[in-house]
Amino acid sequence: MKTDSIVIVGGGSAGWMTAATLSKTFPKKTITVLESANHPTVGVGESTIGGIRKWAQYIGLKEKDFFPKTDATIKMSIKFTDFYKKDFGSFHYPFGSALADKDRNPYADWHMKKYLYPDTPTEDFVRCLFPATALFESNKYSPNTKGEFDNFNPDNDIAYHFDAAKFGIWLRDDICVPNGVRHIVGTVIDAPTNEDGVTHLTLETGETITADLYVDCTGFKSLLLGGSLQEPFDSYTEMLPNNRAWATRIPYKDAEKETEGFTNCTAIENGWCWNIPLWSRLGAGYVYSDKFVDPEEAKEQFKNYLMSDKMVVPRTKEEVDELVFNDVKMRVGIHQRTFVKNVVAIGLSAGFIEPLESNGLFSVHEFLFKLIDILERQEISQFDRDMYNNSCRDLFDQFSKFVALHYALSHRTDTPYWKAINDKTFTDKYGDQYFPYIGRNDSFWNMTWRYMSSWMHPFEIGGIPFISTGLQVHMVNSYRFVNFQKSTPLDIKDDLAPTLKIWEERKARWKFYADKAPTMRTYLKETFHNENA
Repeated sequence: MKTDSIVIVGGGSAGWMTAATLSKTFPKKTITVLESANHPTVGVGESTIGGIRKWAQYIGLKEKDFFPKTDATIKMSIKFTDFYKKDFGSFHYPFGSALADKDRNPYADWHMKKYLYPDTPTEDFVRCLFPATALFESNKYSPNTKGEFDNFNPDNDIAYHFDAAKFGIWLRDDICVPNGVRHIVGTVIDAPTNEDGVTHLTLETGETITADLYVDCTGFKSLLLGGSLQEPFDSYTEMLPNNRAWATRIPYKDAEKETEGFTNCTAIENGWCWNIPLWSRLGAGYVYSDKFVDPEEAKEQFKNYLMSDKMVVPRTKEEVDELVFNDVKMRVGIHQRTFVKNVVAIGLSAGFIEPLESNGLFSVHEFLFKLIDILERQEISQFDRDMYNNSCRDLFDQFSKFVALHYALSHRTDTPYWKAINDKTFTDKYGDQYFPYIGRNDSFWNMTWRYMSSWMHPFEIGGIPFISTGLQVHMVNSYRFVNFQKSTPLDIKDDLAPTLKIWEERKARWKFYADKAPTMRTYLKETFHNENA
């Protein structure tokens, strides 16, 4: 199958990210985006994770150009509140790599510290190992051009908050159309098929459009892959039960305080709430399962959250009642294959996990990188499709397991929702055969300990140390401590003492420089969000 002409059905962030990627990589291909004027965007993908930087650098996007156009801000971490127990407190999952000393494993050293000094707070984990913690905990920012924050590297260790709808429009007008992408506004009313896939697209005007390859970016509707080709969809709702969200936009009351350098995720009665600080407003939402709570009751729980001290600045009842709340129904899972015949799905039309860990746009750019690998072969065989499908499914499954880990390790029992999670209702079906590291058994503990105690590439480590530590999985216990002490002639406490001294000195130094840094709000205003930036 040739791919000289490509039609992307659907705009939004997924469609225009696809067009930007393909037009950058294949300037000689004919690329068209067919976008319906009446199709609303889902609007929950305003927060990203570190991989967005690699994609942006590949496309050639410059922050000074798209920050003002997309309401963008800087994100250094994800904060999780009350996921372990109700009112238990918070922990962070920062971007980047832990600061390591020669011949020392920082993760193992910290867990040894926690064992030897049990009163050490969980927050100390990232404070010792990640210099940027001093910045995001004090609501400050520094590009670290002078190296005061050691290995913190903004080129790799930050992500973005932005308005996804504005981001798609900016990509369309400033990147894709200038690069030769054809833009058609129209609604597809038919996409007939034969043994080779979709034959053509029929628009409501009667016009027909044909292509070698069709990219389905039609959101949860999955017009081509799920509709025309009837590719089966595998639901993940038993592992990831949250299937709905209430979303709203909140005007700032104190922008200086509320423009934080992280996404805030707070667990409440039947799920969790997000706070995403954009430049002009907060994006907020409540992700929940309608198996446990009626949507209207969930809306009241969300409103109560917005009026609580879990917010940086709580809203009044009058302010909350003025907000507009959008009900979003989520299809959690993935099609068995995402590249079928001459159709490949990108974004929500392929699959969706749930918003936790800001994975929506992550799957978009990562699937696109895999698609480039296939399309650069010029002609597509079934083996190429199979490689693509297996690779994307593996990535999706691994991320799904990681998201499920946030729930599997929770010890909340304050509502039927959390009791069900604590009783492993959502993980038992799959067992160790498919999900070996979310079951509460030796395979999880051994895998996590292997990550903690061995040197591995940061991508392989991923977020497991942060989520497991934050949810009170402490990898040094009395059994392991005794074995460690027997295996070395050194006294462990004496051996660790110089490292602990270094950590305290570093934390004091990072705090000193963070105190001198501008607030996140001031930095963004002076650098991006003013007429002279």
